[in-house]
Amino acid sequence: MTWLDPDPFLRGVAWRDATGRAVRADPADLTRLPWATAERAGLPIGVRLEFTAEGASAIEIRYRASVPAPTEALSALAHTFALWAAGRCVRETTVTPAREAVVRLQLPCTGGRFTVHPPEPMAPVVLALRGVGGALAPVPAAPRWLVHGDSITEGWWSTRPAHAWPSVAGRALGLDTVNLGYAGGARGELATAEQLAALPADVLTLAFGTNCWSGAPCSARLLYARTRNFLTALAGATRTRPCCCSPPCSARRPSAPRTPSGPR
Repeated sequence: MTWLDPDPFLRGVAWRDATGRAVRADPADLTRLPWATAERAGLPIGVRLEFTAEGASAIEIRYRASVPAPTEALSALAHTFALWAAGRCVRETTVTPAREAVVRLQLPCTGGRFTVHPPEPMAPVVLALRGVGGALAPVPAAPRWLVHGDSITEGWWSTRPAHAWPSVAGRALGLDTVNLGYAGGARGELATAEQLAALPADVLTLAFGTNCWSGAPCSARLLYARTRNFLTALAGATRTRPCCCSPPCSARRPSAPRTPSGPR
């Protein structure tokens, strides 16, 4: 069985750093982003393998990942690879985190179309893959959908990587979802808008604003101005593409810092 280059099989990839690792912000432009956003962008949220199998009984994935210390909170998280087919999870394989290892996932049948969602917290890097007893091939390219938002978009409270709402919507609509949600961030930074404008995409969704009320005062008028400037920066791209904007869901929460009143 010959090991295959994973690049043709990977989906949801926005950028790559100097080591070839999939990242979710431009690695050459991190200094203009908030520190927390640059940190979250290092996690491969939404990155997955999509393939068809012919005669294969299983897929083997060779990968590299960080290993948390026993005292770190991440050490309690399950290191689980999930296999999806026909819109549902058909198998999960949980392994012990290792700096480099091979995981095998049994396929429910010897043919068909499948998706593997790696565990995200340990930032795994897929090094190679191969079919057991048969051939694997990458699926055809799908329309590319960029989704920018905060922790809700990133899937902070999702029980599995495949359960984040962009993943669910992307499966239903047949799109290649690129998750650019940053927990604790996404406040309408113009540097992010310029990075999004440089990415190839067929459609774009903006779902930010909730964190504009976190830690600093804000108002609907300020958010309107931020969103308008963000969209203006996006419009500077040479491509024309549909854009859907979703308003923040908790801008009126009682605990949100209030913006001092000023002249109207």
